[in-house]
Amino acid sequence: MIITRSPLRISLGGGGTDLPSYYLEHGGFVISAAIDRYVYITLHRTFQPGLIIKYSKMEAPASVAEVSHPIIREALQLVLGADTSHLEMTSLSDIPAGTGLGSSGSFTTALLTALHTLNKTVVGRQDLAEQACHIEIDRLGEPIGKQDQYIAAFGGLQCMHYEQGGHVRVEPLAASAETLFELEDNLVLFFTGYTRSASEILKEQDSKSKQKDSGMTQNLHFIKELGVESRRAFESGDPRRFGEIMHTHWEHKKRRSAGMSNPRIDEWYEAGRKNGAIGGKLIGAGGGGFLMFYAEDKTRLRASMKALGLQEVRVRFDFEGSAVVARS
Repeated sequence: MIITRSPLRISLGGGGTDLPSYYLEHGGFVISAAIDRYVYITLHRTFQPGLIIKYSKMEAPASVAEVSHPIIREALQLVLGADTSHLEMTSLSDIPAGTGLGSSGSFTTALLTALHTLNKTVVGRQDLAEQACHIEIDRLGEPIGKQDQYIAAFGGLQCMHYEQGGHVRVEPLAASAETLFELEDNLVLFFTGYTRSASEILKEQDSKSKQKDSGMTQNLHFIKELGVESRRAFESGDPRRFGEIMHTHWEHKKRRSAGMSNPRIDEWYEAGRKNGAIGGKLIGAGGGGFLMFYAEDKTRLRASMKALGLQEVRVRFDFEGSAVVARS
């Protein structure tokens, strides 16, 4: 029996500039933080031939080629080969998919970690992240970025530089322990009740970037600069400034797509700003999921969001990344 887990994430700056359609021409920059909510994978050998796969559905395919779940099928082929058999796999998650916390990247890295452990192969964090990106972006053609796979593999709070040549350079955010404690304490997450497909939201951005749409390009240039400014705020010990930047970020992020927000989300956001939040945004591609605020007056914010029917999920940072948590 092998049990692995990968953390989910929150994006702290530069989100959207990690798509190849943007960074291969302009370079990208994202700050991301892993949180203590996870996707888990369990694997164990069975006596019977074939495969048993359990996630939101259950499959019992006779061969890898017959696996319906695209990520599982591609990961099995990549690591263990098409002839893999006598294997049972189960997936569990602390948070539902489609909520903006990077669950697909966490799922893929946790699965690859489990398969490499079963195969007795050692893979570094950079290679693990790139394998996950290869499966989702290259093999499956998803119009997504590389932030989720990298932060799930590395954990912690990371500055990720997406270079025009395709390489991703990762370096830890150089903020003091006091700043990280203050940031962790003042970030507050509320579930909107809306779930959505990130790839559907990102298709418009990806398409416009490939068409060299000037409005989309300028928007992403500005978002990247806000990410760099957020880094300066963290590393100078001014997380409150980050809260102010978040508000500017959200106002510009909404301009990327008509599906980025909706009247109810706008209403909740404005209520948060009137009740203690300095700034906030929807986490992830947009359209739903989690509304994240930076707030120094958290009591008033929590009371206002509760009155509006939003459920809070409290989180802390994860510094472990993708890991094996049990093996027997």
